[in-house]
Amino acid sequence: MFARKKNPPQTPETAEALELIAAGDVPGALRLVRGREEELPTGELAGLLSRAAAATGFEDLEQAAGRAAADPEHPQMLYAYGYACIERGLPAAAVPALRRALELVPESGAVLRELVAAYEETGRHDRAAAVLETREESLADWPDRYLLAWNAAMSGRLDVARHQTALLSAPDDERWQPAHRRMQDIVRRAEVLRVAAAPVPTPLLGEQDLRGWQFVIAGTVLGTLSPYGFDAGMNGRWAWLQDSPEQCREGLLRLRTALSAADLHPTTVSLLPDRSSRILGLAAAELLGLPAVPFEPARTDTVVIAYDLSEVDAESLIALRDRTPGQVLHEHASCWTDTPPIAPDSAALLVQSVVPPWGSGLRMGEDGAPERMPEDSRPVEEIAADIVGADAVLPDGDDEAPEDDDEAFVAFVRAAAAHWLQGDRTQVPSSGPVPGARFV
Repeated sequence: MFARKKNPPQTPETAEALELIAAGDVPGALRLVRGREEELPTGELAGLLSRAAAATGFEDLEQAAGRAAADPEHPQMLYAYGYACIERGLPAAAVPALRRALELVPESGAVLRELVAAYEETGRHDRAAAVLETREESLADWPDRYLLAWNAAMSGRLDVARHQTALLSAPDDERWQPAHRRMQDIVRRAEVLRVAAAPVPTPLLGEQDLRGWQFVIAGTVLGTLSPYGFDAGMNGRWAWLQDSPEQCREGLLRLRTALSAADLHPTTVSLLPDRSSRILGLAAAELLGLPAVPFEPARTDTVVIAYDLSEVDAESLIALRDRTPGQVLHEHASCWTDTPPIAPDSAALLVQSVVPPWGSGLRMGEDGAPERMPEDSRPVEEIAADIVGADAVLPDGDDEAPEDDDEAFVAFVRAAAAHWLQGDRTQVPSSGPVPGARFV
């Protein structure tokens, strides 16, 4: 298909990975090199991925990686290989190839943007901003200067984000108009918090201020912080959570507190059609003292309740993306590693993986071994009643998390209220600058 140059001796990791591919264990081969993509020779890693892609039927990646393996100093081959890696969900492998391609053709805007995309996909917004800053004087506003402003914000550098956003011209291409509004909203929300100097459990917009940053980047008011592993990398997020009626109740009570603090007075609770959202919505109606009604996109002055937005049907999500006046969208379990398709106005908690209280969870059997429980098939009204009547006392956690009492939460919402519930709910494809320990 194409000529290969003689490859150098393989590293032990690559040799072992190739053996796994030959044995049919492609996932095992990829796990073996995960985290080492920038240590392995680019051509060697490309050759490995070409073999892996051939075994899985990814012809585009197979060919692009094969060509890069044959000529790892050819910028066009490296660019095509990096692009294919990103398309196939392997952005970490794209980074060293695209970085080398940019060294070879430093004037290429296409390579620069693809490298920035690879950094973004791997959550390295600081690296994306840094590579753009080296070319700041020659950046076009769209998309390059916007990308600098965005990645600076996502890496916690609000001063740079503010400055670059102020320099942006209004985009001629309407496709960039939502991005322009997004950056303007981010800067405004950050300024709202700075001016108000709202009390928070951690330093305002510091690297552990999860609630502050969630509001700045997504416009979301975060109701509760995880009391586990705060200083062990979680910073208020959950990793895996087997949810409980008590946790659901606490999230709804924080929603009620937020509505009161922002002086909002909805007249109904809107029920989305999926089972989990209906359960939580019925419980919300009881706790908020409001009638429950079916979700209608044009309904004003209502609270729309979702348990997990990734489980909501596409038609409802499209209707929710554009804000209806007086409508508040609340999500209970909001995923931070794979952000929801639209940004909620309120989220009870941030989690990587969750099992609802009525889902098929785990419990300890009589013999001490874990066993899987069946799903709770009772009517939604009965399960909702369990949430309403749940114990008001939650576990204390592991004593690492800062105190997060109602007084601090109310002060935060009052400070944020000046720019809450504004703009659309476009998905924010980043967990922001607060670090978090991901589990695979």
